[in-house]
Amino acid sequence: MAPPLIALEEHFFSSAVPPKLEESYSEQLKHVPGIYGKLRDLGTQRLQDMDAGMITLQVISHAPGLGGDPTACRAANDQLADAIAWSEKEGIHRLVGFAVAPMAHPTEAAAELRRAIRKPGFLGALVDNHVDGKFFDGPEYDVFWEAAEELDVPIYLHPNWPASADMAPGARYSGSFSNAAALSMASSGLGWHTDTALHVLRLFASGLFDRRPKLKIIIGHMGETIPFMLQRIQALSRRWGDFQRDFRTVYDENIWITTSGVWSLDPLRCILANTKLDHILYSVDYPFQTNEVGLGWITELQSSGLVSKEQLDAIAYENAEKLLGIKIPADSGAAAGS
Repeated sequence: MAPPLIALEEHFFSSAVPPKLEESYSEQLKHVPGIYGKLRDLGTQRLQDMDAGMITLQVISHAPGLGGDPTACRAANDQLADAIAWSEKEGIHRLVGFAVAPMAHPTEAAAELRRAIRKPGFLGALVDNHVDGKFFDGPEYDVFWEAAEELDVPIYLHPNWPASADMAPGARYSGSFSNAAALSMASSGLGWHTDTALHVLRLFASGLFDRRPKLKIIIGHMGETIPFMLQRIQALSRRWGDFQRDFRTVYDENIWITTSGVWSLDPLRCILANTKLDHILYSVDYPFQTNEVGLGWITELQSSGLVSKEQLDAIAYENAEKLLGIKIPADSGAAAGS
């Protein structure tokens, strides 16, 4: 019998999504059956799919790509808030949300974070990892990080589509291969993950975690390569400046990682060896991945001997409860093993 499951990297498309953004998802829309309808749905279909994967509670966030548009971000947050309110009115206590913020505009991003968190059901934010190659380690972004620390909510750094310059002829993601291969390498094939890892290192090198020691950062996909490189990063980052808290301390205290979209026990073996157990969180990456595949992974982990029952429960839902300040509802309708 699987434990209750809380999933933190679960996406939707708002009605504010511009056509150009939909084009960015052409490969996913082409290869994952029914994904467009599932991205658009915040009701019956989503709940049915949660039941199929025994998801007790889903933290919904907008799919990447809205970070340059304050109006679209605001509209997406309002649409998600309405869906959460509808579910609560119907007695369905299974949907909560992460806000999207217009990270191209740091002051507006901070203001939108503050506005969204006042809405019932919003527990933090999931933001694009960069805006056309611009990361968030500059001093202009301190207003956003200040808001996140003050509100005491986590910020999920989610991979975003590669910068336009990186996809140009002769750039690092072009070569003697198909455009489909280039797009995959630049995104979910590898580039997404290494760029997100780079962003975390940039934030550390900028001194952000000394200035904002209570920040809570979530990264997905089994830690976006950082756990595998952790010892080397720790050793070499000593050369980067005079920090009050070294990288390992920041990793232990400020970084949480999720399992989203990586369905192998091999990376988890690495993570269990060098990451605090209470900083490991279950996620699926719905609907780009199916909840059933995630459930299969949990079942495999349960029978693997890698973790005890108490450790499995922590990864499945207890760590998320602690981080987000929530409790799974007893009357959720998705009891474990049902």
